[in-house]
Formats: sequence, structure tokens, C-alpha cells
Amino acid sequence: MAQKQYHVTGMSCEHCVASVTEEVSEVPGVSEVVVELAANTVTVHGTDLDDERLRAAIVEAGYVVADSVAA
Repeated sequence: MAQKQYHVTGMSCEHCVASVTEEVSEVPGVSEVVVELAANTVTVHGTDLDDERLRAAIVEAGYVVADSVAA
């Protein structure tokens, strides 16, 4: 299983978590989304994860991908 992690800015509440989780979960291959507000990270687990589509899903949820983290 692959994993990708992103630093995301603008998330501050459980609504933010739900929005990001919902959008990212719709990307093909995603099996789990873990949002950590305190760390400002979104970690995605799955197979054949498409970085561009994952970033677009986070942006669609209304947040900014500041950076990706090697996982």
C-alpha cells in the first residue's frame, strides 16, 4: 500500500477534517485519509495514488497544499 503526506494550510476544525476527508476519499485508489489538525497534515493511504489528483481534491475542499512530505 502506498502513502502520501501533505502539509495543508487553513484547516482549523472538525468541519475542515470532514471536507478534506470527503474530497480526497473520492480519488480513485484511496483507502484511508488521516487529517491531523495540530500538525497541519493530510496523510493518504491507498494504491496507485495520483499526486496531482490528491492535491486537486485538497484544493477543491478549500485548502492550500503547502508542500508534500516524502513517505
